[in-house]
Amino acid sequence: MSTEKEPREAGPAGAPRRSMASRLVGRLGGGLVQGLLVVVALFWLVPTFGLLVASLRSNEDNNASGWWEALSTPAQLTGKSYTALLDKPDFVDSFWNTVLITVPSTLLVVVIASLAAYAFAWLEFPGRDWLFLLVVALLVVPVQVALLPVAKLYGKIEFGGFQMFGSVTGVVLFHVAFGLPFAIFLLRNFFAAIPRDLLEAARMDGGSEWTIFRRVVFPLGGPAIASLGIFQFLWVWNDLLVALVFADTGSQPMTKWLQSQMRQFTGNIDVLAPGAFLSLIVPLAVFFAFQRYFVQGVLAGSVK
Repeated sequence: MSTEKEPREAGPAGAPRRSMASRLVGRLGGGLVQGLLVVVALFWLVPTFGLLVASLRSNEDNNASGWWEALSTPAQLTGKSYTALLDKPDFVDSFWNTVLITVPSTLLVVVIASLAAYAFAWLEFPGRDWLFLLVVALLVVPVQVALLPVAKLYGKIEFGGFQMFGSVTGVVLFHVAFGLPFAIFLLRNFFAAIPRDLLEAARMDGGSEWTIFRRVVFPLGGPAIASLGIFQFLWVWNDLLVALVFADTGSQPMTKWLQSQMRQFTGNIDVLAPGAFLSLIVPLAVFFAFQRYFVQGVLAGSVK
């Protein structure tokens, strides 16, 4: 009597037999799912397309009918709303304030977090693990908890006629402070997955820690750094809460300016629609410009 176990039932070429669920997923993974995803994407883009059409119509047309009426009467579409909006000095100032807040907040977070993540991942120093645990603990601190204490602190900082509260600098520092914990945590985990042999070889060739970071770690961490930059840019560009608390009229970004214009939506749509679309198109352009690096950063954790 043979004691050998009979081989498992196999499919073609000796492959293990696929389950019912895997066969169902394989069949649905073709044109049916792709078509469904296209339909969902089109429905998802309807509000954005409606906002674009509404921004190209006059206030009278928007009050008289819905934006879809312009599809049958293209003569309603005009760029006068954008011209009138760009002629408003306060809107132009709010646009540049948004740029002055978003760009430094993104660059500072990326640079500081990259250096700190490299130190946490590959440098030995006293209290390293405890400091990293503190960074992780800061991830759970909500922004709302710090609004009033930081506003009170900003009110006490004044030198040479400059006051921190209500300035672009104050808004930037707040965004940097609350963006660093997540940024350090994300990049540290990515940098720690880099093979140690690469760093050891660079040290044997006489490379300093700064040289190793600049020529080895930073290029390899490009996808993760790009993903972090996109997240930080989108978060700061679309922020309203921090701007409402720390920005005054002279330093307000577009989100706060648009919020101040919401007297009555139907009576002010000629200002809100083009302003909202301009506020939308910039982060969208940034996302598509760095989309390749973003996808690489998202998929990097699945292959390391």
